[in-house]
Order: sequence, then structure tokens, then C-alpha cells
Amino acid sequence: MSARYFSSLTRVPIHRPEDFAGMRAAGSLAARTLAHVEPRVISGTTTAEIDRVAAAFVAENGAVAATVGYRGYKHSTCVSVNDVVCHGIPSEDVTLRDGDIVNVDVTVIVDGWHGDTSRTFIVGGEEKASEAAAQLVNVTRESLEIGVSRCGPGRRMGDVVVPIRRHLERHGYAVVNKYAAHGIGRKFHAPPHIRHGAGAEGRGVLLKPGMFFTIEPMANEKGVATRVLKDGWTVVTADGGLSAQFEHTVGVRSEEDGGGCEVFTRLDASAD
Repeated sequence: MSARYFSSLTRVPIHRPEDFAGMRAAGSLAARTLAHVEPRVISGTTTAEIDRVAAAFVAENGAVAATVGYRGYKHSTCVSVNDVVCHGIPSEDVTLRDGDIVNVDVTVIVDGWHGDTSRTFIVGGEEKASEAAAQLVNVTRESLEIGVSRCGPGRRMGDVVVPIRRHLERHGYAVVNKYAAHGIGRKFHAPPHIRHGAGAEGRGVLLKPGMFFTIEPMANEKGVATRVLKDGWTVVTADGGLSAQFEHTVGVRSEEDGGGCEVFTRLDASAD
């Protein structure tokens, strides 16, 4: 979930090496939750049903969804369809159709640690989607992986977000900057406040071992402008264009541990 209410602060938490184990457990469950709901992201399913499936899976695994009760939010996921940028409220009134693009965003709490991840699915697969929709989803996914690959100790946050922005803009997409990525760990939202549509390489927060944060680019097919619906949560593109998002939770590793960033929400191929 993007940081909507989080104010930028100066101190970024540094976690201990042993804290990585807690984040691995939370990230793994978040990733497995998305994998579990994927078969239900099909034509005829409501977004409320997707939320129920996710909620049941999280509960069965002895965890809770961080979004339930968060500033009055009542659901275990955000499910954002087509022109919904983020924070889509699951509803019995929204039924998926072939060709829709659907972002499912889930944050779980496991033993006090938060794992936050999202993925944009194409209902019915790429063969059912327009060429424009399929390209938007694929390029946004690529941008996340580019950002992850630029992450590591001694680099600056600008070294992570600028390549994301360049990749998206090279393909003609607008990078959402109003809703940001964020630090994470024992808290759902913590410093740093990470804007994918701003910054410069070599600038921004210095990445240090033990920092945990999300990387979550949001790309709009047309313009960058958004608006919030009357429910106070759902963010849509102002021009009705499509929007896609992908998100991982990562932790900066020390050079002794291999450097780079560990992706806590990467699905283990051996997992059920």
C-alpha cells in the first residue's frame, strides 16, 4: 500500500541483521497471498470475492492484514481495476471482465513484521487484453525490477527511482508521484518517503544496511493527474486512462552479506 498519510521524516530506521528473518517471513506470506488469489482473478469474479479469498488465506496462516482498521479501512486488500491507480476498495458491485487489468495490493503482519506487495494481473491473460494494456503492465513490471537491481548499500535513493522513471517515460507513461513508497518493518509506514517521479541520481537518502522499504512504481497510460472518489480512498486517473502498479518490500544488505537489496516479497518457487 502506498504511503498516503505519511509525512517525510529525517531519521530512517536501521534494523539489525537478525531482523531480516522476520521480514522474510512476512514478505513470503504476502507473496504467497498474491499467488493464492491469482486463480480467482478471472472474468465474473467480484473484487470483494478476491478480498475474501485473500483474507481467509492470511488468517489460515496465522497472520493479519495490516490494512484492516488502518485509518478506518475495512478490507484485507486494495483491488484497483483499470483506471484505478491505487487504494481501490473491494466491492460486490465491481465484477471483473476479460481484458481488465487488476492490481491486488496486500500487506500482512507476521510476528509484528510487515510484508507489503502488489501485482497487476490481466484478466484472461494478455491475449484478452488490448495491446496498450498489456504493454503498460509489462513495462511497469520491468520498471520495478530495474529499481530493485539498482538498490544497494552506498547508493542513494535517486539511484533507485530515477531509472524507474526513465524506463516508464521512455515508453510514454506518466509516473505517479503523489502516492509514494515508504519505509517499513515493525511499522506499516515509516521513513523514508519515496517518490518515484522525483529526485536525481546520486541524490536522496543514503542507503545503508538494515534499511527496509518498498519500491512500488505506479504508471499511468496517459496523464499524471489523479482524483480521489467520494469514498475517500479510491484514486483514479483524471483522464480515464489505465494505470498499473507493482510493488516489492526490500531490505538493504551489507557487503559482507552480498550487497544489493534482498527482496522479501519475491515468491519462492518451492512454496505452495
